[in-house]
Amino acid sequence: MKKTLLLLSLVAAPALAGEGKWTPQQVLELDPAWLRAQGLQVSPKKLWDPKRGTGLLAGAVNVGGCSGAFIAASGLVITNHHCAFGVIQEHSTPQRDLITQGFLASKREDELPGKGSRVQVPRSFTDVTKTVLAAVPADADDITRYKAIERKQKELVAECEKRPATRCQVATFDGGVNYTLVDAVELTDVRLVYAPPRAVGEYGGEEDNWMWPRHTGDFAILRAYTAPDGTSAPYSDKNVPYKAEFFFPLATQGVKPNDFVMVLGYPGMTYRALLAEEMAERQSRLYPRMRDVFGEAIRILEAEGEKDPAGKIAVASQLKGLHNVYKNSGGQLAGLKRGHIVEKQREAEAAVAVWAKKAGAKWQPALDARAALLVEQSAIAKSFDREFLLAASSRLARGPALAVVVSRLAAERAKPDLERRPEYMEREHVRIKDRLERDQKNLFLPAERQLLLAFVRRAQALGAEERIAAVDKHFGKTFSEKDVLAKIDAMYAGSKVLTLDERMKMATESVGQLEARKDPLLAFGLDLAKEQAALDEVKDKRQGAALRLRPEWRKAVLAHAGKPVAPDANSTLRVSFAKVQGYAPRDGAIYTPQTTLSGMLAKHTGEEPFDVPEKVSKVAEAKRFGAWQDKKLKDIPVNFLSDADTTGGNSGSPTVNGKGQLVGVNFDRVWENVANDFGYNPDVARNVNVDVRYILWMLDQVEDADVLLRELGVRKGPPVAGETR
Repeated sequence: MKKTLLLLSLVAAPALAGEGKWTPQQVLELDPAWLRAQGLQVSPKKLWDPKRGTGLLAGAVNVGGCSGAFIAASGLVITNHHCAFGVIQEHSTPQRDLITQGFLASKREDELPGKGSRVQVPRSFTDVTKTVLAAVPADADDITRYKAIERKQKELVAECEKRPATRCQVATFDGGVNYTLVDAVELTDVRLVYAPPRAVGEYGGEEDNWMWPRHTGDFAILRAYTAPDGTSAPYSDKNVPYKAEFFFPLATQGVKPNDFVMVLGYPGMTYRALLAEEMAERQSRLYPRMRDVFGEAIRILEAEGEKDPAGKIAVASQLKGLHNVYKNSGGQLAGLKRGHIVEKQREAEAAVAVWAKKAGAKWQPALDARAALLVEQSAIAKSFDREFLLAASSRLARGPALAVVVSRLAAERAKPDLERRPEYMEREHVRIKDRLERDQKNLFLPAERQLLLAFVRRAQALGAEERIAAVDKHFGKTFSEKDVLAKIDAMYAGSKVLTLDERMKMATESVGQLEARKDPLLAFGLDLAKEQAALDEVKDKRQGAALRLRPEWRKAVLAHAGKPVAPDANSTLRVSFAKVQGYAPRDGAIYTPQTTLSGMLAKHTGEEPFDVPEKVSKVAEAKRFGAWQDKKLKDIPVNFLSDADTTGGNSGSPTVNGKGQLVGVNFDRVWENVANDFGYNPDVARNVNVDVRYILWMLDQVEDADVLLRELGVRKGPPVAGETR
């Protein structure tokens, strides 16, 4: 009887404790008794207050495509080392290699500003579904539907952003079932306070990436600043640290197996709402092609970077991103196969279809929508190769990518702001400028030459119906390595696109002015931009069809579930409830949920990627653990696992305990869990976190960052004004 009552009390709870990236609003829909039973010790209303539109969850912030968290009222933000990598690279030179050596500001004046770095603090979430859908004309065709919805989203964002220092978006949930206006304060003065040496922040490198056991100190500390009156402001030596209303104190006791944790952040994209056949297309074509194209780019960048110390620094950021995508795509393929995810999705769809048919005419539109979506998917597959290569071009050679940006910026600037593509509207110009400037650090001509050669080779191998006209025009229709390299050399030699001052001038010019330059690389970019713009129109029409059809099907799926269902990730604030636990990846193997300093030293070979920095190894080998030793492990915990539901974008997410204290920083998933994007599997759904005690050990025993530790509240005594060490 007691068991029956317990089951009844959990009706509004998710079926699996770790499953679900819940929105702030949904947290209040979950059964408080279930949350308490899991280990939540604060009131759900403390996590999110619907009257104020904020709460403890707002301590988790968006850090430019990653997540982060305030860990002190004085604007300190913790995130991943790889999320702060751009700032570290920006200030690195062969003479002062902060990537390799790490960085600790001795006082606040020494903290390093990050060009284009931003922190967004969530302020409110407003349901605007009725407003958005009311903007669609009756009997609108698909392209009209898409344009009407996009325009209304732009109008809502423009109205929201009339307030200064505000960044807004209209987020789409469940394929168009719901639209939510997200309002955030944007802080634009963000500075690097601490980054460990690369051999700590990336310990294990690509060999350990996505793997377990792990011993990686993937964390960094930033600080957000404002004007003296508390308003957001660009970098100035007069600025003061941001006063954070919500932050996560550090839990110096850390975690132990089976402890309750929450992972908060901004997961990017998941694909659980896709139809089985859409998933199958990604499995059969998209991920294999990503492995092929980006794998080649990685080999080129590594080979060219090894020839020149400055070149190695220049390609480091691009190489890091490509490595991550490459290995992720391999994990997706392995996980889709191992978990039989496509087959399970087919079964789930079939169950919804049977239910819908029994329910009568009410759900017939949902069945019709599913059938129409399958027809749309079949049509898209026919032009896959050309579309993939056009999209991938922006991740390969930087020269053509920069030429495309200034070309598209010029074309879009000629339109009224609300008619421009969202990524080229006036509100994005500061970001575009930052990117055009920041990419100067990523340019390395020998790598450029080989990357563009590889792109042209692939484009010239496309079939007659899939040609990229810009490539045919500038490089010919048949491949000859000697001829193409000669044309590339001439193109770069005669171009000013790679010259920063000239590129910034180009960003202010019209299409006519750009054409008048007679710059060969820019001319290629102008032609490539036209093809990308035409493809965008095709994709808009497809998206219009999806916005017409997918909501009908998703409504049936949600009704069939009969309980709260967390929507796919879409870069908005979410929370996942979890437990610290290990897993069994395969027959005969059982992984414990914690790793230690001793395990890190056991991996040490003295060569990359397992080369523990001397200043770290000396302290570790001497067992100078300080106050951070785990009594049961008799060691310093380095990383731990939990069964949180995470994905890309959760990098840097705060992992907090039931009291709202920070116990770790999420930075990865295990290899067997990569395909979690398509479906949650409780047996292998594990995310990887840096243990807060390792962070504190590094700051205390290795770096002697006494004042920073006092500022973080883990050492007695007030911090010295103006200092971080």
